[in-house]
Amino acid sequence: MRVFAYLIVALVPLPAVAQSSCSGQTQLDANFLAKEKWEFADRELNRIWKEVKPLADARGVGQSLLQEQRAWLKTRDVTCDRELMGDGSAAPMFYWVCMEEQTLSRNKALRAWR
Repeated sequence: MRVFAYLIVALVPLPAVAQSSCSGQTQLDANFLAKEKWEFADRELNRIWKEVKPLADARGVGQSLLQEQRAWLKTRDVTCDRELMGDGSAAPMFYWVCMEEQTLSRNKALRAWR
């Protein structure tokens, strides 16, 4: 199913990807805005991970945290891939909203490790 998600994103015209912000007037705009919001949350996740993983390693629980992170990634993907099963031009938006929500939740959990 993930391949299908990537295919949908890959089929979107490139000029739309280059938009730094969107007006939200079309479904395509809403799809890209949702993706941009997830990308922001994902960058934050990576930043937090770079802080938290060394702390977990120092406490002797780094491997456990890594396994937890890998399990979370699989669960996130399975959860959000379901959003692409619906038909219509809004399916990518629902997928990216799910990805953002899942990532924001994980960011909060990782912050608790500090």
